[in-house]
Amino acid sequence: MKRTSTIYICQNCGAETAQFFGKCSSCGAWNSIIEEKLYASKDKSRIRNTSRSQQKGTFRSEPIASIKQKPITRLSSGYKEFDRVLGGGLVPGSLVLIGGDPGIGKSSLLLQAATEIAQEHSVIYMSAEESASQVQMRWLRLKRIESNLHILAETNLEIIVEELEKVKPSVAIIDSIQALQDHTISSTPGSITQVRECAAALQQVGKAHNITLLIVGHVTKEGMLAGPKVLEHLVDTVLTFEGDRFASHRLLRAVKNRFGATNELGVFEMQSKGLIEVSNPSELFLNLEAATGVATIVACEGTRPLAVDIQALINQTTYASPRRTATGVEGNRLHQILAVMEKHMQLTLSRFDCYLAVAGGLEVDEPAADLGIAAAVISSYKNLQIPSGTVLIGELGLGGQIRSVGQLSLRLQEAERLGFTRAVVPGTTRKNFTKDKNLNIEIIEAQTISEALSFALQIEF
Repeated sequence: MKRTSTIYICQNCGAETAQFFGKCSSCGAWNSIIEEKLYASKDKSRIRNTSRSQQKGTFRSEPIASIKQKPITRLSSGYKEFDRVLGGGLVPGSLVLIGGDPGIGKSSLLLQAATEIAQEHSVIYMSAEESASQVQMRWLRLKRIESNLHILAETNLEIIVEELEKVKPSVAIIDSIQALQDHTISSTPGSITQVRECAAALQQVGKAHNITLLIVGHVTKEGMLAGPKVLEHLVDTVLTFEGDRFASHRLLRAVKNRFGATNELGVFEMQSKGLIEVSNPSELFLNLEAATGVATIVACEGTRPLAVDIQALINQTTYASPRRTATGVEGNRLHQILAVMEKHMQLTLSRFDCYLAVAGGLEVDEPAADLGIAAAVISSYKNLQIPSGTVLIGELGLGGQIRSVGQLSLRLQEAERLGFTRAVVPGTTRKNFTKDKNLNIEIIEAQTISEALSFALQIEF
């Protein structure tokens, strides 16, 4: 007979204790510890095997240079934006975890991709949150083409693993990992133990039968993937699906990718027929409006350049402490840029409220946006418009200097493609950048923030 033991696990951080506490001693969360029963097997012996082959002097390990490379044929998801983020397509036998807020469109994206893949490969959709008829209703609403897509509505892990071993599909979609339940574990679905054990079981069957697994994961209220951190370490790729539920565009990002570049970006637009690819995402974040306080930058998301409008509003404050509000840009970054401008340009910005926003709801966290942020602030402060066709690229140093940025050639090509005729770039660029002869955009190099803004606004500072 198996013996049972009780353990208490925090559902927030995964810390284990031998007794119950109202507050977790590791993360400080209240009422997050639950009781779970562990079943110990009789046979706990771990015999160290000394095989005959080892006695004869041969080893199981081998030199890394002698390993024969096997060509990898990726599976296309049917969507170029999805394949771009994956690094060129789905790798057979890999595990892909997709997380995002409720209602953002994770299930719609995977259902559309599954339908496209099923035209040439065997695909099974495991729905643990909806019935088969509910998924079919959504599939019909999306007006998808006919394909050999199979569906199984089940939450029992044992049945799902058994079905995968029998069918051996090329691609399997699990929606979602938090809804699965291993009945050999006493905890409820979605608990840390359940998520960890279910993910490990799916990984074993996926690797054994070369099945590509697309797993949907829930997120917490802080926006982090729910469940133990081991879930993200276990899978090969972690993708996040972002966007405002009340806006049309959706952003697919790669946070981790063993078979491609990280920080890649795919852009989709939610319409009545489902998610549509956006081949020119700069259209979503660029308005080309003639107004004060608007500057255009070219940000890079992975290998994709995006032209984005930065909007700023400077208004004289009526309080002792000015208000600073930033949307789409880190607040500390805005404070730093304002301090540099006030120090090196002798501007009394401390007497003004500053509101900054990135158009389209995009999050810009790279330093190459600094020059555009500064230009937008000065444009609103001086009530002057930045001449049309001007793009600003550069990082702002604490000494007021303009520092060089990466992938400048790629940014300039995108700016020229969109019709920009002039670019203000760092003066240190000439050391590691050679202008492409095919570029017809005017490049203006600036050493300091004062020099750059004088070029951008065509005034003297």
